[in-house]
Amino acid sequence: MEHLGKSVFEPDASVNAGTPATRGRDSLFLMAQLRVSGGTPVEVRVRNLSPGGLMVELPYPVTPEGAVEVEVRGLGWIAGRIAWQIEGRAGVAFDREIDPQRARKASGAAEPTVKRFGAAAFKR
Repeated sequence: MEHLGKSVFEPDASVNAGTPATRGRDSLFLMAQLRVSGGTPVEVRVRNLSPGGLMVELPYPVTPEGAVEVEVRGLGWIAGRIAWQIEGRAGVAFDREIDPQRARKASGAAEPTVKRFGAAAFKR
């Protein structure tokens, strides 16, 4: 196991203290794109997400402390670095904090069809 310094995913006493910097991570499953040092993006699975970073499942090992960018639905491309990796998973520490709830919102959430076209469109 490669581990450099304190992981952004380690619990600490300030988690759930209510400030954006100390909110806990959200467990979830979503697909994202990861780009190492400006290379070609690869598809990865995001397993948890917090304001300061995320954990992904990777198809291949990456360089610890290496610069990466991750494109997450609702958030766009986020710059960061590899904080740790072990057995096909890695932690990414973001360069700036994000709002993880934006990734949970449906992309392009459309209004219901009945409302968009009006109920009269469905009468025969």
